Amino acid sequence: MSDPFAQAAAALADAPARAEKLARALAARAPQDPRPRLILASALRRQGRCVEALSLLAPLAQAFPRAARTRYELGLCLRATGRGADGLAQLEAAVQLDPALGEAWEALADTAFSMGDAARETRARAALARLSTDHPDVGRAAEMVALGRHGEAEPILRAFLLAQPNHAEASRLLAACYVAVRAFDNAETLLRHALTLDPGFTIARFDLARTLFMRQEAEAAMRELAPLLAAEPANPAYRNLQAGCLALLGDEAGAEALHAGLAREFPGNPRVAINHGHALRTKGERDAAIAAYRRAASLAPHVGEAWWSLANLKVAALSEDDLAAMRGLLARRDLAEVDRMHLEFAVGRAAEDAGRAGDAFAHYARGNALVRRHFGMEPEDYPAQAAQVSTRFTPEFFAARQGWGADSDAPIFVVGLPRSGSTLVEQILASHPDIEGTMELPYIGALAARIAAQGEDAVALAEPAQVRAWGEEYLARAAVHRRLGRARFIDKMPNNFRHIGLIRLILPHARIVDVRRAPMAACFSGFKQLFAEGQEFSYDLTELGRYYRHYLALIRHFAHAAPGAVHTLVYEDLVEDTEGQVRHLLDAVGVDFDPACLRFFENDRAVRTVSSEQVRRPIYRSGLDHWRAFEADLGALKEALGDALEGWR
Repeated sequence: MSDPFAQAAAALADAPARAEKLARALAARAPQDPRPRLILASALRRQGRCVEALSLLAPLAQAFPRAARTRYELGLCLRATGRGADGLAQLEAAVQLDPALGEAWEALADTAFSMGDAARETRARAALARLSTDHPDVGRAAEMVALGRHGEAEPILRAFLLAQPNHAEASRLLAACYVAVRAFDNAETLLRHALTLDPGFTIARFDLARTLFMRQEAEAAMRELAPLLAAEPANPAYRNLQAGCLALLGDEAGAEALHAGLAREFPGNPRVAINHGHALRTKGERDAAIAAYRRAASLAPHVGEAWWSLANLKVAALSEDDLAAMRGLLARRDLAEVDRMHLEFAVGRAAEDAGRAGDAFAHYARGNALVRRHFGMEPEDYPAQAAQVSTRFTPEFFAARQGWGADSDAPIFVVGLPRSGSTLVEQILASHPDIEGTMELPYIGALAARIAAQGEDAVALAEPAQVRAWGEEYLARAAVHRRLGRARFIDKMPNNFRHIGLIRLILPHARIVDVRRAPMAACFSGFKQLFAEGQEFSYDLTELGRYYRHYLALIRHFAHAAPGAVHTLVYEDLVEDTEGQVRHLLDAVGVDFDPACLRFFENDRAVRTVSSEQVRRPIYRSGLDHWRAFEADLGALKEALGDALEGWR
């Protein structure tokens, strides 16, 4: 390489000290040429001497205002010296001058992330996605995926892959479209195909890890994440996903430590602060969680999740000033729908805490309508589902399969509707020295979906060895959450009531506890709750009433088809006669009474559900009839519940 300028520039990547020496010599020989000074500034920056670099870059940018690379270097140095906003402005100028300057787009995205500017980060990553592809159609689709416009990207990618099925990046992008609609199996197939084509495809491996995590397969996600973390241990996206996996596996301390590290490293990012708040809440550090949520709200007041996270603590963490601030945000026309959704629920909760039921209900109703519109929810045919269950799981079905399934009495399934007291029952049980609380495990639901995909007769046609294998598979997957070595463990996935037949078949010795709450209280409590995911039935009063009836129908069917398989505990009875009901409960799950179960609020175990703060206090009666203040607005719920209003017990 004979060109001295080229030699100096080439040395920047892995020999910045040499680049500095060459650039100084060139600058001495040609003091009017800006190129040696730009190379010298870049060499100084790469050696951590950004203040020195700034003394060169500021006059260069002034003299050559249309030099994109100078603006890029200036932006990096300003960011490194604590002037993030100024740095961001220079990086914006760089990409405007040269939209093909990928390094500047990447620096812009990273800077926007550190400052919590999500909109600017998304725009930068979309530009990067477009630039990084080798075909214009794929580039256009990549940009759409980065912008969240998966529905527009999917047909482009499908058409492209028909012609070029072995294009790894197009396969990865189509997988992202599948993830957006929660078609995780299809996404995994495409991502593994992409990695077969290119084993070093880092982004595809990360997407695979994230897809597995979203399917709640934390161990598998960690295996894919491990080589990525080994190569880039400081990568914030990798660390954030690692924290999520650790939380799924029950390592709350490890998860919180990772989130704390990210919060220290990126103090200007509200999303990082919210994640840290969630981790702190799970550990039971309420005051620290409140501080993290408030930090997020101060950094970006328009981010609705910060306000909802405060409201969702259910400890009156919001003040009248907060309520006024949130109302002001809702008045903005430029507020994103997802932020408006969170804020409607938060204002509803704050108004309810202040005793303004009519105002609260109006906000809850608007919030629920936004959720239904945002996620495009459709009602389900519950009578048809109940008929299918009652036809398949008959007394004769179970009698013919006596002795099948895995031979373990370790699992205790706590089922019912969300917001009906299942977290409280879990906390009571987990205070027993022989019972370990885990979390809402996804494994029964995932297994049921997999079996259903084999055909509607798959359960009926299964041989004893297959049935036993299903039970053993569940036990093996649940084992990673059992950290205390206790004889029994709890799976508190409420919607497992839909799979009682499968549970009874594959784990015949498991105990099943149905936690039942009066229908108006249970349904309205669900209606005013914005869940992290799932529970689609809860965002419409009529659908809630239909779902409650469906739940009762299934529980009552199994009382006939498998007598004694399910122990029903009525939440209201637990409140009125705590010790008596706890004794019955412990007897039903096969353990002796232990007084620690009456002091469940002293148990410092991690609690991941929305009731985390409530179960850290003694049982109280005040919530039993909270729905009555809203009764005038609940006519649709009453009508949908029908005779379940009186006959729910």
